[in-house]
Amino acid sequence: VTLNKPSGLITMNDAALAAAAEVSFAVTNSTCTANDSIIVNHQSGGTAGSYLAQANTVAAGSFAITVTNVSGGSLSEAIVLKYAIIKG
Repeated sequence: VTLNKPSGLITMNDAALAAAAEVSFAVTNSTCTANDSIIVNHQSGGTAGSYLAQANTVAAGSFAITVTNVSGGSLSEAIVLKYAIIKG
């Protein structure tokens, strides 16, 4: 994913994510520095309360997002994540 804005929306694909499984992906973002903090939330789409989204591996020009299925079963939903960069 490449988004060069301090905040935005990311629509994921609807590939199956098993119960308790995680998927991570990189976000390339020229506004991000290694000192920044990233907030990411499940904004819409899919089953509310079934996903945990968190940012990690923050570096100059990129960060990673990990999405975890916290429901009891496999889900195949195209969820929308909202992120915001807090300058450090």
